[in-house]
Amino acid sequence: MALATEPIRPIPANEVERLKALAAFDPDYTALQAEFENLTALAAKISGNDISLVNLIDSFTQWTVSNHGLDIDQMKREESICQYTISGDDHFEISDMSLDERSKDFFYVGSPLNLRHYLGIPLKTKDGYNIGALCVLDANAKKLSAEKIELLKLLASEVVDKMIKLKSLQQTRQAFDELKKKQRKLAHDIRGPLSGINGIIEIIRKRGYQNKMFDVMDYLFMIDKSNNEVLNLTEEILLQDKKIIGEVFNMVIFKDKLDKLYTPQAKTKNIFFKVKVIGEHKEVNFSKDKLLQITGNLVSNAIKFSSDYGTVTVKLDLVIVDKRKSLKINVSDNGNGLSQEAIDKIMNGKLESSEGTIGERGYGLGLPMVMADIKALNGTMEISSEEGWGTNFEITIPLS
Repeated sequence: MALATEPIRPIPANEVERLKALAAFDPDYTALQAEFENLTALAAKISGNDISLVNLIDSFTQWTVSNHGLDIDQMKREESICQYTISGDDHFEISDMSLDERSKDFFYVGSPLNLRHYLGIPLKTKDGYNIGALCVLDANAKKLSAEKIELLKLLASEVVDKMIKLKSLQQTRQAFDELKKKQRKLAHDIRGPLSGINGIIEIIRKRGYQNKMFDVMDYLFMIDKSNNEVLNLTEEILLQDKKIIGEVFNMVIFKDKLDKLYTPQAKTKNIFFKVKVIGEHKEVNFSKDKLLQITGNLVSNAIKFSSDYGTVTVKLDLVIVDKRKSLKINVSDNGNGLSQEAIDKIMNGKLESSEGTIGERGYGLGLPMVMADIKALNGTMEISSEEGWGTNFEITIPLS
């Protein structure tokens, strides 16, 4: 149960739009360390602090996507200092966190880390939404100079610019993959009839020689040459397609990423968390577009509403029927359960925030955004629940 004396945690006035802006990047929180490691190292160097982090903050969690000087990848949003940074328009600094009511009880302020100084710069999108923060921390109480703060702001802008470029690259790759699929299909469609024409030409050629129809042979030779040129082109297209290696994502990778991202959250509440891959299509590749975001929101929500020693289970199944693929994601828990009214609000994208089983602030919008993402992928979601006995989310998403 949350204590009444705890400070009220801030929620940005534009939280709805802020979360949508973060979701638009569709970040893979497990795969960004290498993209920003030089920037985080430079931030520590500029500030003179031992630690620097790039943090993205969603409804439930602060995700550290790049770290320098401190091996950390996530923490509860309500335990982060950066929650204050994203609620403002400028930098946010605490000279000594052990003396500040907002931070003095946080685990990293106590032993063994004993951190004191904090300065955070909002990661602000071009539309003005703070999706996270670039922050520096140190064991010594201090205050940074205006010059150092301005340099850190430049680095924060560079982080956002790089995220935009990464998203653009991802969209370009997806568009390219779609183009290659259409090109491959066209090559196959052309190849079949042309191969048949070659067979007919060979029959006519044999009979033409037998009947001494030499004037026809010249035309057949030209047709055959033209036909083979097109066939060679289709073979080249298909061969090049095999050489193209895009981003690999399949059921095994999906499971591993979910395990890495959400097992720590489950452990903090003594929740038994399990991800299972069902079926035989474990290594068939497909696009990961929004899948981590959708599943992650459901898992975080399930953990939030499960009591100690509860169970949260994710089942992943790739179904292939007549060459059509569809992904089935099942997320179940034995937590508080949902009323029919709450289920209706989720399906209509209107569920308000509420508190978890140990008083966690919900910050809202996780489930309505899940519904919006599923609709964007032409998928469906079914919810079955009984108050006091748990909830089951069943999602089906058609894949290219």
